[in-house]
Amino acid sequence: MDAAHGMGIKVIIDLVHSHAAKNVLEGINMWDGTDYQYFHGGEKGNHPLWDSRVFDYSKYEVLRFLLSNIRFWLEEYRCDGYRFDGVTSMLYHHHGASVSFTGNCHEYFNDSLNIDALAYLSIANDLAKKIDPNVILIAEDVSGFPGLCRPSSEGGIGFGFRMAMATPDMWIKLLKEVKDEDWKVGEIAYKLTNSRHGEPCISYA
Repeated sequence: MDAAHGMGIKVIIDLVHSHAAKNVLEGINMWDGTDYQYFHGGEKGNHPLWDSRVFDYSKYEVLRFLLSNIRFWLEEYRCDGYRFDGVTSMLYHHHGASVSFTGNCHEYFNDSLNIDALAYLSIANDLAKKIDPNVILIAEDVSGFPGLCRPSSEGGIGFGFRMAMATPDMWIKLLKEVKDEDWKVGEIAYKLTNSRHGEPCISYA
């Protein structure tokens, strides 16, 4: 970390608080012999697409466990921020599976919204900013959730950036499958600008 900082490189950790491994030997699944100490019990605690466990963000000990993880990497290793993995999966009870979001508010604010996860993300971002006011906080959300990158003082969740997942996917598809002369500039421009007004996005190559 010091070597990277010495070269002017910021280090962002991929933070996976969206789910955990089912492994009972090295992981925390069935830590006390039950399936519900850190996770939802029964089928609600299973993530069908990822074959993993789903945290129960309504439990104080889960919050303590995850928030202490955020504090640890910032204080002990002086990392520069986090890319929160699987935020879409956290925000909805259906995990965003097979759901097409078009941007209308009724698609986000209904019984599918996991308000415990929403509260956790807001608390997590506030904590990270309290520890390091310059912390970089990136949300991997593909649903377009409103207010994701607005401060909690405005009722937002407090992320600094949304991960623009569609951008690298677009470039990969174009470079691998489409001849240069067949690129549609209008579609490229749409993909590059398809975000909520004034919301900072970050992508990767």
